Amino acid sequence: MRNTRTLTRRAVLAAASVTAALVLAACGGDGGGAGHAGGHRSASSSTSADATAGAHNAQDVSFAQGMIPHHLQALDMAELAADRASSAEVKDLASRIEKAQAPEIRTLGGWLTSWGEDVPTSSGSTAGSMPGMDHSAGSGMPGMPGMMDGSDMDALEKASGTKFDTLFLTMMIDHHEGAVAMATTERSKGAYGPATSLADDIVTAQTAEIARMDKLVGGS
Repeated sequence: MRNTRTLTRRAVLAAASVTAALVLAACGGDGGGAGHAGGHRSASSSTSADATAGAHNAQDVSFAQGMIPHHLQALDMAELAADRASSAEVKDLASRIEKAQAPEIRTLGGWLTSWGEDVPTSSGSTAGSMPGMDHSAGSGMPGMPGMMDGSDMDALEKASGTKFDTLFLTMMIDHHEGAVAMATTERSKGAYGPATSLADDIVTAQTAEIARMDKLVGGS
């Protein structure tokens, strides 16, 4: 199972690299003509795109570098549900989490690459030293609200049936609440339009999923 999750993470991150490369290639050429005139058109186009999206700041970088490992851990947790969960609703929720967060990882990685910043490659990346990250919330990782530590993940991997369902839901509620906190900070302090827009989407989607999981945990 760990090998399967590793391959999944590599596939997601590889796709992020390809996306970023395509973005950079598009910004680097104008599709016609050569010489200085073509170069000036390309620069003008790139400048216009930057102006539309807005320049990024340290908070945008922190958000992207923090949310990637956060999402990667959510994928690790969701993948376990396929053969461990007993509830069809838990399996459906896990599937929805995978389908939503894998594309977001690719998007975040593409931004970081285009900005010349490091792209985290696993859910074990340390976020405590990242600029602009909120260090106030307690978690398994410094500065990463809602992250599970190694013992939490081991317990989830060893569980099955209804025990897995309950553990998965309680852990994922905490995990989602952490993501919402990170996204809320991005919405108020970020400068890059697409990043603050993604943060808004994360707050909306994961708040709704928290409410759904609360009902499942309560048995209603």
